[in-house]
Amino acid sequence: MSDLPYRAVTRTAKLASLPMGMAGRAALGLGKRIGGRPAELVAQELQQRTAEQIFRVLGELKGGALKLGQALSIFEAALPPEIAGPYRATLTRLQESAPPLPTAAVYRVLAADLGPDWRDLFAEFDDHPAAAASIGQVHHAIWQDGRQVAVKIQYPGAGKALSNDFAQLSRVGWLFGALMPGLDVKPVLDELRTRVVEELDYKLEAQAQQAFADAFADDPDIAIPGVVTATDHVLVSEWMEGTPLAEVIAEGSQERRDAVGMLLVRFLFSGPERARMLHADPHPGNFRVLPDGRLGVLDFGAVDRLPDGLPAIFGRLLWLMHHDGDIATVEHELREHGFLRPGVTVDLDELRVFLAPLAEPSRGDSFAFSREWMRSEAARYSDLRTANVARRLNLPPTYVLIHRVSTAGIGVLCQLDCTGEFRSEVLRWVPGYGPATETADVA
Repeated sequence: MSDLPYRAVTRTAKLASLPMGMAGRAALGLGKRIGGRPAELVAQELQQRTAEQIFRVLGELKGGALKLGQALSIFEAALPPEIAGPYRATLTRLQESAPPLPTAAVYRVLAADLGPDWRDLFAEFDDHPAAAASIGQVHHAIWQDGRQVAVKIQYPGAGKALSNDFAQLSRVGWLFGALMPGLDVKPVLDELRTRVVEELDYKLEAQAQQAFADAFADDPDIAIPGVVTATDHVLVSEWMEGTPLAEVIAEGSQERRDAVGMLLVRFLFSGPERARMLHADPHPGNFRVLPDGRLGVLDFGAVDRLPDGLPAIFGRLLWLMHHDGDIATVEHELREHGFLRPGVTVDLDELRVFLAPLAEPSRGDSFAFSREWMRSEAARYSDLRTANVARRLNLPPTYVLIHRVSTAGIGVLCQLDCTGEFRSEVLRWVPGYGPATETADVA
């Protein structure tokens, strides 16, 4: 596959190395236990080394596997920071350094999807990509009616590479059970496969983007570019000029970073009610700050379709954690919604410690997100007892993307180092928040 970094046989060999490495580490772990090392410490070491190999291999493959690696970031909650941190950094570096598609290949895709006279659709077309990612790249152009547009072009072979990678990975899905013993791995991998494959469908992405654009039309705070046209491998949208969020993170004033943080929270939490969808890829590259101060949002390939809005369990859990509710009721809610599988038990005091920071940003009227707070949370997660709670929790497939948004969104807010009255924004949009849950019948 000339347009992706590795041929199919090489990609398959790399993925096939995962179970062999796991077997070797298991044998080594058995030897250590026989030698007298505590079983819990040996198991933790085995999990760390397995995670390190999994994410290193996925990061090296790029293409479909890079997109898969981004999706698998849901497993980071079970990883110690010395693994999770470098993994995130590797994915970012690989995505930013993705080699551009040769101009001739760009022309072939445009001709195949828009017709041999595709140039007639544009007044101008810039051959040099304005941005490149894991499965495609974006070109700046001027549409035939004079509008500036972004032309998103999918790499030839990206779909096949992704399908092959996932088929291979599914055969060794049990490896992820070593990272999180409480996780029902197969349905989660099936859900991830469905979601990642959806990102290859540019027509589906166009539908989602236009639905968001309609829902936020004339909004004073949020801007979504409208769709001009879409095919299987080409998506043409209105061009959005603005300051990249990464630049605001690096150089923005405190006032500007605070304002952008509030807009980001407002967009993410209001989407499920206003558009009945959740934007599921909140990394800095997908946001711009427009000259008029609005937050511009890009890339709707990954969305969670929520026809009934955000599930009310999140509001119920927030209420319980904010009001120091009975932790047994919290455990009951988690079990009822599949976050704890039958037969899996957790220490309730450790569960409260584990969940408390998730509710902390909306407990008081104002909260300050910071890298220091994130580092303290990472250190707390690496504590053996707390990490054990994370590994015993299950992730129901329907909550995969919500979890992804929660972790990634908090990460961006900490990069912004922003302070704001996030509580009012969260409670405005999260259903189910109220005292009734404190009297819930506990099984």
